[in-house]
Amino acid sequence: MIVSFEIQKIEPLAEGAAFAEAGAYERVIGIARGEVDPDNPANKTIALLDKAPRNARGRVEYSTDIFILRPKDPAKGNGRILYEVTNRGRKMLFANIADGPQGINDPRTTADLGNGFPLRRGHTLVWSGWDPDAPRTNMGLALTAPIATDKGQPIVQRVREEYVSGTRVGVLEAFKLSHEAATLDQSRARLTVRERASDPPEELPIGEWMFLDGRTIRLREGLKAKPGFLYEFHYEARNPRVQGLGFAATRDVVSYLKYEPAAARATGRPISHAIAIGFSQAGRYLRHHIGAGFNRDEQGRKVFDGVHTHTAGAGRIFFNVPFGQPARTSTQHEDHGFPEAWFPFSTATLEDPLTGAKGALLRGDGSDPKLMETNTSTEYWQKGASLLTTDPLGMKDVALPENSRVYMIAGTQHGGRAGATTDPGPNVNPRNPHSPMPALRALLVALDEWVVSGKAPPPSSVPTLQDGTLVEPDKTGFPPLPGAAIVTVTNEVAPPGDWVDPRPAERAYRTLVCRVDGDGNEMAGVRLPDIAVPLAAYTGWNEYKAPYPRGELADRDGSCFAFPADKIAARYKNRGDYVARVKATVDQLVKDRLLLQEDADRYLERARAETRVKE
Repeated sequence: MIVSFEIQKIEPLAEGAAFAEAGAYERVIGIARGEVDPDNPANKTIALLDKAPRNARGRVEYSTDIFILRPKDPAKGNGRILYEVTNRGRKMLFANIADGPQGINDPRTTADLGNGFPLRRGHTLVWSGWDPDAPRTNMGLALTAPIATDKGQPIVQRVREEYVSGTRVGVLEAFKLSHEAATLDQSRARLTVRERASDPPEELPIGEWMFLDGRTIRLREGLKAKPGFLYEFHYEARNPRVQGLGFAATRDVVSYLKYEPAAARATGRPISHAIAIGFSQAGRYLRHHIGAGFNRDEQGRKVFDGVHTHTAGAGRIFFNVPFGQPARTSTQHEDHGFPEAWFPFSTATLEDPLTGAKGALLRGDGSDPKLMETNTSTEYWQKGASLLTTDPLGMKDVALPENSRVYMIAGTQHGGRAGATTDPGPNVNPRNPHSPMPALRALLVALDEWVVSGKAPPPSSVPTLQDGTLVEPDKTGFPPLPGAAIVTVTNEVAPPGDWVDPRPAERAYRTLVCRVDGDGNEMAGVRLPDIAVPLAAYTGWNEYKAPYPRGELADRDGSCFAFPADKIAARYKNRGDYVARVKATVDQLVKDRLLLQEDADRYLERARAETRVKE
């Protein structure tokens, strides 16, 4: 529970600019302090809680950073929280759902806020910290959590880290450790390198690397990390933080803002409903939050009324365990063996033939939110997203409960957003610039209506076995293209094993992908105009090029294959014909509540200016 909520600063947002009928907004910055009762059943799944220091009341304390954007005139707001789970301390809401600029973690100006979509709808926007290791630079939000000990003595455990230079986090000059090294004795540690996870690791001699301090190692002077190669470091770590308090902190902060009268000091008015949204790691966090029982607070009240996960696939996070590493995310090439895909995957109640477990992501105990899950094509190739709507062996489609929806946004990639380019980066093929965000905006509105009035959202829209659109990765029907790398394998999803010394999985779940049409575009899911009225083929997969490990699936990138001019000319009589087809598509999407009228108008404006189609 929250024991104090300190507001440190209240200041105007965007110099008092008005956002539609919601008017001007304010920034509220603060810190919440909480404590949990280790004996309360609501906290029983928090790892290491029994080894955390306790205060005079026998409780375990934590604190978390708070950032709120609220209507300056409370009466103009809608009285509902839109809570974004941070991604490695970062706020991603405006960069994604509002088509804003990337990397803005301290939104202050109208330019920082993109099209202002969630503000124009009158939401009270809330962020808080949940990860003790999230960086606090540039207004990053983190959790302050205690260190666990064993009867007062440090806890020490051998752990494994992986580092890849030039892919997810740019070129690495040093390797940061997730936990404090228990000793700087190099003979007690081991650094290896290999090109692919299937290759045997090659140990680097002690003279080839060194400790800079207890949280950093680096290669010797003059030795650079090979682009895309897998460096693994085994070492003895100590002083694990009670990371799982992050679940409790999110639960307690939102519960406080929603139920406690005193919280109106922070929100500006009483709150009627709370909706959560999370992108990528944050989406996996929300799946874990629900499945682990943290959508019920210590008093038994529901926390989030609605949840929207985007690009989470079938995963959770490597977090609520001793020495967890929540920044990890398993793909075909990187972070192999780190736990992420725990059964159950689907909201349907199923049995796992690999582990013998039975269950569903939703708990059926009155704490479940209305859940909406959206994924790009990439999550079907890299994150086992097909397991959301099939049995674990991919042999049959399953019916989801009424409080659950799943949507694939066809022809989009994991990091798809407005302003993305086709620059190939480390990949063979041009990257996929197709943004799924217009569909997400419409679905977020539908989730809000579902929560507030009970109006059901659009039916789930995914590839299925029944209609023949959900297939093995080598059976998609993708057409041959000169010079293109065409992917025919998916990332393996298997029950978690020993993450410190991983072994190849004996059995894996069967993950499937979407069949494509003759152009190479996916035939199922939510087909936005770029797919329904195409000028290119868009995929959720790509491959690395040399000097990266050629043939490996590029991290979470898709591909774009532009149609040649003669193909476009043969398909569309003229620009008027093209615009008419786009209009028919957006009109149907608006009718189906999969596109907002403002986004339909943008598509039409873009179509009328499309120079690749002759007038």
